[in-house]
Amino acid sequence: MRIAPPVTLSDQDRTTLDSLARSRTSSARLVERARVVLLASRGMQDVEIAQKLGVSRAKASRWRKRFIAEGMKGIEHEARRSGRPRIITADREASIVRKTIHELPAARTHWSTRSLARVVNVSDATVRRIWKRHGLKPHLRRSFKLSKDPQFVEKLDDVVGLYLSPPENAIVLSTDEKSQIQALDRTQRGLPFNEGHIETATHDYRRHGTTTLFAALNTLTGKVIGTCHKRHRHQEWLAFLKQIDRETPADKQVHFIADNYATHKHEKVKRWLAGHPRFHVHFTPTGASWLNQVERFFRDITVNRIRRGTFANLDSLVTAITQYLDTHNADPKPFIWTARAQDILEKVKRARIAHERVTTRN
Repeated sequence: MRIAPPVTLSDQDRTTLDSLARSRTSSARLVERARVVLLASRGMQDVEIAQKLGVSRAKASRWRKRFIAEGMKGIEHEARRSGRPRIITADREASIVRKTIHELPAARTHWSTRSLARVVNVSDATVRRIWKRHGLKPHLRRSFKLSKDPQFVEKLDDVVGLYLSPPENAIVLSTDEKSQIQALDRTQRGLPFNEGHIETATHDYRRHGTTTLFAALNTLTGKVIGTCHKRHRHQEWLAFLKQIDRETPADKQVHFIADNYATHKHEKVKRWLAGHPRFHVHFTPTGASWLNQVERFFRDITVNRIRRGTFANLDSLVTAITQYLDTHNADPKPFIWTARAQDILEKVKRARIAHERVTTRN
């Protein structure tokens, strides 16, 4: 019988190999190699190691010899392989990247891997790999809007300051309306979610009117003051401000954040605010309603209750919204604002520079 060369371990190598052999985080290949070497150090032959670990005799022999020749380095690093020669040259890859960024396919708004592959005469898998290496995603589009408010910086500092350092003995409310919430009723009953299939719903629906949700999010506690109205004029906004006045402690100042919708700046609203000096309004910059935290609450109620809801009439929609508010307020959780005004401003500056560069190029 062929006798394999013996393996001798130093105390340090044995400790390292023992640790690797028991590891749950190291790669399976490295764990297997460590076990091969440990068994070899105990005098086991390659055939015995292969049977014990469920590997081939050749593999057991290879890692024994590699460890004897190179030590721990021999089993930690893969041997270099020639592999398949590269087909796409660096110049050709660069031309594919340029075509992806600076050209458009005929009668389409963006490239797909298959449409570009046909034009440049490579496989769509090759295009996919090149896009991944260069971080190209022509199929995605992200919405944005740069605020042109001349007082953008001042308003940004004001609103973010309320989030990060609210005034003492005061309530900070993020307020807005979610308008045109439709009471949609499906034309047929769908199948409920169950084992083996997902929930179904018809693509068409019946409309039963719309409502507007007025909401004021307490940025400290997460509690929401809310009500529904059929319209969202200054009359409804005034009624909502009076509701806030009733439902907040009279001895506290109220700082509320609002966007620049004309309803919020109506003369009657201004007169009411002048007569209620504990109310202080803070406007977000024009075109920057994303600074208003209540928009995050609107997103949640849309996803969790409205979008997939079925409402036979407008009253059932209003009831569903009211129930959601009650459930939310039973265990409210605030949205934690972490971005500093300076960090936001730096991102806006970079976006403006990029926008100006593209506009100049075009």
